[in-house]
Formats: sequence, structure tokens, C-alpha cells
Amino acid sequence: MDKPSIVIYIISDSIGETAEQVAKAGISQFNVNDHELRRFPFVTDKNQIMEILEEAKSEKSVIVFTMVIEEFKNILQEEAAKHNIPCIDIMTPVIDSMSQALHNAPRREPGLIRRLDEKYFRKVEAIEFAVKYDDGKDPRGLKKADLVLIGISRTSKTPLSMYLAHKNIKVANVPLVPEVAPPKELFEVPPKKIIGLTTNPMKLIEIRQERLKALGLKHEANYASMERILNELDYAEEIMKKLGCPVIDVSSKAVEESASIILEIFREIGYKINGR
Repeated sequence: MDKPSIVIYIISDSIGETAEQVAKAGISQFNVNDHELRRFPFVTDKNQIMEILEEAKSEKSVIVFTMVIEEFKNILQEEAAKHNIPCIDIMTPVIDSMSQALHNAPRREPGLIRRLDEKYFRKVEAIEFAVKYDDGKDPRGLKKADLVLIGISRTSKTPLSMYLAHKNIKVANVPLVPEVAPPKELFEVPPKKIIGLTTNPMKLIEIRQERLKALGLKHEANYASMERILNELDYAEEIMKKLGCPVIDVSSKAVEESASIILEIFREIGYKINGR
């Protein structure tokens, strides 16, 4: 079998995907069909570098690398120069320019972009979770949730669920309605994972009347009556006491403030969300 006309060594102290894409883009500009790309990820040891270069020096090769650990980057460049192997540093020009613009030193930690990607996907997963298990749609999600919010209608359960989802927290919420028994799964969730939401009845009347107005309904509807609201609040309080969960009053609080209080409650009782 004929040897390739050129071997491109992809070396990285992370997974090497960036260097490989750049190498592919570069070689595509040439009429070379018999090239070969060899990727060496997670190279964080001098011996690894020496072994790769020992192989590379015996054939027509080019090194394309992304290394942020200064020590190993320098070793690679110095040893490649000894063997007259072209060595292309993808990251340093970018990092140096950004460092100059930001007046800040780089962290020099490999794999950070992968961790950022993982954080992003965890957020997407949490948002999808909040949508799927919003308003008690599927009680099976209660045991999978990082935390469960319970309360009567218009106590900010959904806005809080979505806000916390953007912090990578999986939240399910359950409406408490006197005519409908809570799902049995709710009583199987540890109380420390549940937060009860309550509110001032006068404030709630205003909110519900605005809701009825938006729906084109009359203000006199039972949904916005004081008698109905007091009945719902009493029922919710009874359920929350039965569960033994913390309760917060969201009457005059912004979603951000309520979320901050919830997270502080969890910190105080030592319950960790997503390992934090």
C-alpha cells in the first residue's frame, strides 16, 4: 500500500476537534487525495509528545495543534523544530489577541469549551423538563425533579420553574386545587425537595381579575372571588403542612427574588441540586 503524500498530526490537550477541523479546511485547498489525519487527544505528558514526534519524523508530516498548557506547548514546538516538522499553533494567536484586548490572563485550562457545551445542554435539558412537567401534566416527573413547586393558581409556579431551569435546575410544579387530590407521587418526594408557594389574598384577587380580563371573562367569576381564594389558600396550607415542606410568600416578590430565596433554603438545609 502506497504511503500518503502527507500525514497531518492533530495534537491537543483536549479532544482536538478544533485542530482537526482547521486541518481539514486547510488541506481541502490542495489537490491532495491521499493525505491522512491522525488525531492524538488529551496529550498532557512529555513522553506522549516525544512518542508522537518519533513517529512523525519518519514521514512527510505536518503538526496542527491546540494546546493551552504552556509547558507542553513549548516542548512540542521545540521538539518539532529539531526534526524540521512544520508545526502550526491554532490557539496561541487567538488567546494572545484576546488577552491583550481584555487586559486579562488566560486560564490555561484544557477542555473548557467542552465544559461550556455540557453546561449549555444541561440548561436545555432543564428547560425541556420544566415544560414537560409544568402544571402537574405528568406526575411521574416529580421523582425525577431536582425540586418541586406547589401552590394554587397564579402563585408564579411556571415562571419560577422556567427561571430556575435557566440555572440548570430541573423543576416540576403541581397546582393545588381543592376539587382535585394531589398526585400520590407528590407524597413520595422527600419534603426537602418541595417548596410551597403562597400569596396575599388581596394581591391574588388583582392578579386573577387581570387574568380574567385578558381572557375576556367577567371579574365576578368565582375564580377571582375572595371566598374562593381563601378556600384555595386554606386547602394549600393544609397540603403543605401535611408534606412538611418549606413555604414562601411570593406576594410582593419578583421571580428572581423568589428563586433566590428558594436556593437559599436549599443551601441552609444542606440539600444539593445537581451535585452543587
